[in-house]
Amino acid sequence: MPIQRRQFLAALGTGATAALAGCSSVLGSSSGDAGVSGETLTLTTTTSTYDTGLLDALNEPFQEMYGVTVDSVAQGTGAALETARNGNSDVIMVHARSLEDEFMRNGHGVNRRDLMFNDFVIVGPADDPAGIEGMESATEAFATIADAGARFVSRGDNSGTHTKELAVWEAAGVEPGGDWYQETGQGMGAVLNIANEQDGYTLADRGTYLSQQSEIGLAILVQGPIEGGPERLSNPYGILAANPARHEDANYDLAMAYIGYVTSPQGQRVIADYTADGQQLFYPRALSEDPDFQQYVPEGWSSDESNE
Repeated sequence: MPIQRRQFLAALGTGATAALAGCSSVLGSSSGDAGVSGETLTLTTTTSTYDTGLLDALNEPFQEMYGVTVDSVAQGTGAALETARNGNSDVIMVHARSLEDEFMRNGHGVNRRDLMFNDFVIVGPADDPAGIEGMESATEAFATIADAGARFVSRGDNSGTHTKELAVWEAAGVEPGGDWYQETGQGMGAVLNIANEQDGYTLADRGTYLSQQSEIGLAILVQGPIEGGPERLSNPYGILAANPARHEDANYDLAMAYIGYVTSPQGQRVIADYTADGQQLFYPRALSEDPDFQQYVPEGWSSDESNE
């Protein structure tokens, strides 16, 4: 049996991202008692959304609006989905579509939405001992790092970033390993610090890198698509609710209220306006004049599969 959600949060040492808003919330005062005031929403999400500070900016208006608490558990995408799979999450915000699709196909998640995007960048020492600066191909850059035996620091944690990294190695025809390759099992912020200390290279999401840029000596050497780099380094984020038919303790109503908020014009403005040192970290993706039905279901889904 999965451990209780509150025990899980206590064991992890994770607190709420903001204090409980008062019961005289906007919703409660203007449209009657919605039955959620005072409740807690458990959000499992990636370290990048936490390390950049975006979650605080997103969660505070929601908590004030509904009079609730959002408990945010920052993990790699794989761990965040596993936490939800074990019944310890209400809503999941992650960035590895293949893992999200597997989670949904197995019946653990519902009502996925495209949320936002940034991109990945390859960062390393400013003197660039492997000589990858300015390369237009992520696979060529990875292969060059491997050929040079230059230090590469990997998340190694089944996160969205790690999933992307492994896909690039595979496309480059390289099986990483040996003294030059270090798997850490750490979050993005910690990995950037380790790579900085060891004069190593790493794959980072642009948002976390920009939020820590002033504290480390690493430079962007290969850009992602936001700055004209390879599309292979794109980094879309999705949000989905735990399936109440599979997880009866999931707070589905509050999860869907949160999904509605972060994909609304208000939530998307918070994402668009969030910056570090004057630089935008994430780009809203939920509002579109041409909505894509595929965002709601696993890629490749067809109605025939529902009968299998």
